[in-house]
Amino acid sequence: MRRAAVAVAAGAMAVSLAACGSAKESSDKSDSSSSAKKGDAIKVGLLLPENQTARYEKFDKPLIEKKIKELTNNKGEVVYANAKQDASTQNQQVDTMVTNKVDVLIVDAVDAAAIKSSVQKAKDAGIPVVAYDRLAQGPIDGYTSFDNTTVGKTQGQALLDALGAKAKSGKIVMMNGSSTDPNAAQFKAGAHSVLDGKVNIGKEYDTKDWKPENANANMEGAITALGKKNVIGVYSANDGMAGGIITALKAAGLSVPVTGQDAELAGVQRILAGEQFMSVYKPYAPEADAAAEMAVALAQGKSLSTVAKDKVDSPTTKAVPSVLVPVTSLTKDNIKDTVIKDGVYTVSDICTSAYKAKCDALGIK
Repeated sequence: MRRAAVAVAAGAMAVSLAACGSAKESSDKSDSSSSAKKGDAIKVGLLLPENQTARYEKFDKPLIEKKIKELTNNKGEVVYANAKQDASTQNQQVDTMVTNKVDVLIVDAVDAAAIKSSVQKAKDAGIPVVAYDRLAQGPIDGYTSFDNTTVGKTQGQALLDALGAKAKSGKIVMMNGSSTDPNAAQFKAGAHSVLDGKVNIGKEYDTKDWKPENANANMEGAITALGKKNVIGVYSANDGMAGGIITALKAAGLSVPVTGQDAELAGVQRILAGEQFMSVYKPYAPEADAAAEMAVALAQGKSLSTVAKDKVDSPTTKAVPSVLVPVTSLTKDNIKDTVIKDGVYTVSDICTSAYKAKCDALGIK
């Protein structure tokens, strides 16, 4: 990949994700659509979960749209809807897509379990479904995401590195993601596997809807409960929540290591400023490209064997053809070699007047 603090091979967890007992074997994932083979003039339904996190509108949507155009000689159409963090809305959006007879669906579920009946409805209508970023339940045909347990391990190890010899001198707060997101459970499990026994966890929260304001309120409660002198670090599952957490820490006069994820611009700038210790950089282009490639192949009645090399089990479906993308620990030392090198942000995006001195000191010009 690129120079990085942590990078993992995408195949490292080929069968380890969510291997739950009641799963049924999926039908032939390589050619599961009952519709006739189509040409390039396909209609792809794209359903993303929310717009609180900057990544979905800024990166995922345009990247998927671009790749589908490339793969279909500009003949493929993307029909887009955002659920704005409402599972019922997303189920209605699936119904609309089925009624409008899209050829394939790419779904990033608000609630992985709540989407199950809608995935079945699409399947019954002969519309294959690609689970994007979150492992939706139901008879999905393909899945692409990151090695989510390793994301949590990466965050946990970074926090340990930042705390050093002070790791047990006080208490840390764990701010996990939403309980409706299966990824959040995997991030949490990965982080615990690294942190347990090496730090004292004073408070831990599952943050409703991943919202920064909820993380802010939780952090304020943790500081009150633990006493600000006892808080030495915060595990935050993503950058949006890290922003809310850091606001609460500042109000209490605290500056402690805080983790993150998604390499959001505000998160990168907080890392430059020394307010946030790290983020997990997840290159969205490979994930988006994999989803587009699977969607086009399924819509055209082609095999996924050349696209998806891994297999992942969900609670309802076994051996889902999958693409798992590596991740990188982003700190101030590798901003230049990650998000700037990959074209996610320009130097001018990051190094605004408030951050120019920090950029100059790190040779980011």
